[in-house]
Amino acid sequence: MTNPNLWNQLLVWPILNVLIALYKLFEFLHIPGPLGFAVIGLTLIIRLILYPLMAAQLRSAKKMAKIKPHMDALSIKHKDDKKALQAAQMALYKEHGVNPAAGCLPLLIQMPVLIALYNVFYQVLNNGNLSKMMGEINQVVYLPALKITNLDLNFFGINLALKPSQFQTHGYLLLLVPLITAALQWWQTKLMMVPSASASAQATADKKALAVMGEKPKQDMAADMQKQMAIITPIMFGYFAYTFPLGLALYWNIFGLFGILQQIAINKEK
Repeated sequence: MTNPNLWNQLLVWPILNVLIALYKLFEFLHIPGPLGFAVIGLTLIIRLILYPLMAAQLRSAKKMAKIKPHMDALSIKHKDDKKALQAAQMALYKEHGVNPAAGCLPLLIQMPVLIALYNVFYQVLNNGNLSKMMGEINQVVYLPALKITNLDLNFFGINLALKPSQFQTHGYLLLLVPLITAALQWWQTKLMMVPSASASAQATADKKALAVMGEKPKQDMAADMQKQMAIITPIMFGYFAYTFPLGLALYWNIFGLFGILQQIAINKEK
């Protein structure tokens, strides 16, 4: 954390300073569990900063889902002519105002920030030597007022450095955390898979057209992958929440809740 490389200076240290500033604020206000509220506050700040990028990504994914039945029809129509298929696809993108790269660029911009945010929480909460960690934090804070002499890891009576995998010694209620994390991830993934009514109607029309032409619809690999991800992703995040400190699960769950609200809002847009 104290290594003055470009990654730490541009992302990790600024995020850590905001986290400590929020921690000091809640501590000054005598609010119990200041670190937990600091994690929540920082997660919301990062989410709000990334909101325009994430909204652009979600809208692009929604547009792509809407024209997917048309794309499938073009793939069948021009299955023996790749150049004609590419030209037809570009014309379809232009007609519907879709930019295929629009969904990738926001994600690429977001990822470094999200990874740095994860690094901060992981290093602060997963360090067994609290005194050493506080010393390292004090070396990288920007203002003397942000230096800490203690770090309260308790949040509503729960130590944020605990891991649900320690349930045998700290109680079976810890197992609720990975279950909640997995459930939120499943909900968010499910919301992203909801097709629009027009897309469903077009898909039905395409199937009827294919039947008339004597063609059989090809296996939809993308749809199959989506279904698999809807199962794999919640299990994966649930496992992470099981093995990592509770503070990281708190970050993931707040981040996920905000994502669910944003996805619901995007899905309601016409």
